[in-house]
Amino acid sequence: MNLFDYMRENTMEKESPLAARLRPKVIEDVVGQSHIIGKDKLLYRAITADKLSSVIFYGPPGTGKTTLAKVIANNTSSIFTQINATSSGKKDMEQVVKQAKDAMGMYNKKTILFIDEIHRFNKSQQDYLLPFVEDGTVVLIGATTENPYFEVNQALISRSIIFELKPLLKEDIKKLITRAIGDNEDGLGVYKARITEEALDFLADNSNGDARTALNAIELGVLSTQRSEDGYIDITIDVASECIQKRVLNYDKNGDNHYDTISAFIKSMRGSDPDAAIYYLARMLYAGEDIKFIARRIIICAAEDVSNADPNALVIANAAAQAVERLGMPEARIVLAQAVAYVATAPKSNSSNVAIDEALAVVRNEKSYSIPDHLRDTHYKGASKLGRGQGYKYAHNYEGNFVEQQYLPAELLGREFYRLSNNGYEKDIIKRNIYKKK
Repeated sequence: MNLFDYMRENTMEKESPLAARLRPKVIEDVVGQSHIIGKDKLLYRAITADKLSSVIFYGPPGTGKTTLAKVIANNTSSIFTQINATSSGKKDMEQVVKQAKDAMGMYNKKTILFIDEIHRFNKSQQDYLLPFVEDGTVVLIGATTENPYFEVNQALISRSIIFELKPLLKEDIKKLITRAIGDNEDGLGVYKARITEEALDFLADNSNGDARTALNAIELGVLSTQRSEDGYIDITIDVASECIQKRVLNYDKNGDNHYDTISAFIKSMRGSDPDAAIYYLARMLYAGEDIKFIARRIIICAAEDVSNADPNALVIANAAAQAVERLGMPEARIVLAQAVAYVATAPKSNSSNVAIDEALAVVRNEKSYSIPDHLRDTHYKGASKLGRGQGYKYAHNYEGNFVEQQYLPAELLGREFYRLSNNGYEKDIIKRNIYKKK
């Protein structure tokens, strides 16, 4: 490296974006992704022991794929080389492989090759690496935002361990922002900036788990905001909103707006107005409401307000809840909208809800009535001598698999808990005589 190269690299290091300057050098400083780099996890052990095999990091932008690669570079005795698939080709890989062979032959040193955006390489480019990954000439670290099972050759997949990185949690983002503001060496500490809790929450919510987005926003805010009279740079929610280019919505997750919006959301689904329900869904999503919380409310509405008028509503609501956990935002918005639209337009009944509440009231407020003898368990010794099960009529022995007999305790005969509506599937139940009044 000549003097000019050294000066250029030194300048780039100082002038590089905040997210690049703050990249941790040791694995203990990495924020988030504890499911793969917790101290009891395989990746953590492999990095600290410098025994890494070929891996592929897969996850959304700003979740730490390059950060983990840099940590590995700082903690390995192997030679570390990095290329980007968007600007490199087969010749670059040939050069890396040649140097790797020389390093192994001359110094008995392995070479770790980090390929960012590996999905950008075509099939032949990926195929070129196969023999050198297989014989250990290079240890491959691939990073991709696309599902590697679709975008990376199966042969490379079979020779690598896939680690999926998740969007960072809100608390992780807050920790990174706070660290950036206070870091005097690589961060923004020299600017004497301070951020309100409201602005911190707003940035953490609206960065959608992307650390780079959050750090770029706070850097822009600090560098573009005038100092206050006391000499500090104040990052308020208005500044945060401008920097992340997202309008502030009056939505306090612990205040009236939160409860008012979720109330309107539920009542709109119950009232069979899909337009209003989806509008309130959009308000919650825009404000960064927890998508799992929203999914739970849809499940409750499907059971409480649709019930057996359309039993499929609960199935769809449950499937949506599982899907949003797997997908995350922004794709989860589509799943939630589908579930909301289905529940809102489904026929309505609260028969099950009313039934269980009335039954619970009887159990809570009245004595425990005796179960009829013919319904009691007959499988224990001496049951027959006590008359247990005698006179029970097995429904499947009768026409239509139905027979009239007493099921309620004698004291409750004639009491109705489940009263069918005339809506949707419950109307069909009445027509088909599946449920009969005694």
